[in-house]
Amino acid sequence: MQFPSKLIENAVNEISKLPGIGKKTALRLVLHILREDTATTLLLSESLVKLRQEIQYCQQCHNISDGPDCNICSSHRRDPKLICVVEDIRDVMAIENTAQFQGRYHVLGGIISPIEGIGPGDLQITSLVQRVQSSDPRIDEVILALSPTMEGDTTAFYLTKMLKDFDLKVTTLARGVPIGGELEYADEITLGRSIISRRIYEST
Repeated sequence: MQFPSKLIENAVNEISKLPGIGKKTALRLVLHILREDTATTLLLSESLVKLRQEIQYCQQCHNISDGPDCNICSSHRRDPKLICVVEDIRDVMAIENTAQFQGRYHVLGGIISPIEGIGPGDLQITSLVQRVQSSDPRIDEVILALSPTMEGDTTAFYLTKMLKDFDLKVTTLARGVPIGGELEYADEITLGRSIISRRIYEST
C-alpha cells in the first residue's frame, strides 16, 4: 500500500496493530481523523494518553478502576460475601449488563493455558485465596464464571482445589441450551450438560 505521506503511513501502521483492524480500516480511520477539526483530534489523543498514564487496578478485585478501589468493591450495596471469579474485565462488564448480580468480583487476568505458557502463577489466584482467607465479613460463596472451554474448565478445577479447605460454597454458571435455540442445532456437550443440570419445571 502506497502512502502520500510518511506521517499517514506511520499512523496507519500504529492503528493497524490494534486487534481486528487491518491496514485499510486503519487508513479510513486516519483519513477520518484528518477531516476532523484539530480540537477533536487533540481530545482523542489526550484521552488515550490520560488513559494509559492514569488508569489503575482495584487493589481488591483487580478490575480496572480510577482509584485504589473500584466502584463495585467500594459500594455498600454490593454483597461482600458473594464473589464472582472471571477471566477479565470484559466478563465483568457482560455480567453487570445483566443487572442480575449484586455481589463483588475477582478478575484473574486470564485463564490457565499451557499452550500459551500461562500457568497459575501468572494469574491473580494467590490474591483470591488470600482474599477468602482474610475477608471480613466471611465470604460465603465463590462463583466460577469462566468460559466453558478446556482452559476454562482447567482453571475452574484448579481454583476448586485451592478453595476446598475453606468453609464456603464454590459454584459455576449454569450451562445449557439458550432460550430460542433448537435442540437439533445444539452441540452434544451443551445438550448433555443441559440434561445433567435439569431442574424442576416452573410454569412462570
